[in-house]
Amino acid sequence: MNEQTVKPESPGQRIVLIALVTMLAIVLAIFGFRHLHKPDPYVREVLSRPGDAIQGHAIFQMNCAGCHGLTADGKVGPSLKGVSARKSPVGLIDQVTSGKTPPMPQFQPNPQEMADVLSYLKSL
Repeated sequence: MNEQTVKPESPGQRIVLIALVTMLAIVLAIFGFRHLHKPDPYVREVLSRPGDAIQGHAIFQMNCAGCHGLTADGKVGPSLKGVSARKSPVGLIDQVTSGKTPPMPQFQPNPQEMADVLSYLKSL
């Protein structure tokens, strides 16, 4: 049996084909990422609430300062100064609630508490 594959006839056609396949892959990746990473109801609730940085500081002192330092400048855990410039609000929520980075424990603050903590972190 003689199998034939379709091959572009010229280098220019190959470049166009590669460009089209690459663009298709990028478009699929962008749309697929957006659909797979829609915030869950908890995240939407947190992001819909105005946070109070003063209340967030109090929550931070009770739950986070033991590892991240009283002024969030690092201790056992890393410094959180400028963290909101390095991580998105969704990324910060995931970090706090997931405990994916040992020895970071998993916390489950209610949506208002999480909004407050985000406001505090933004103020650092």
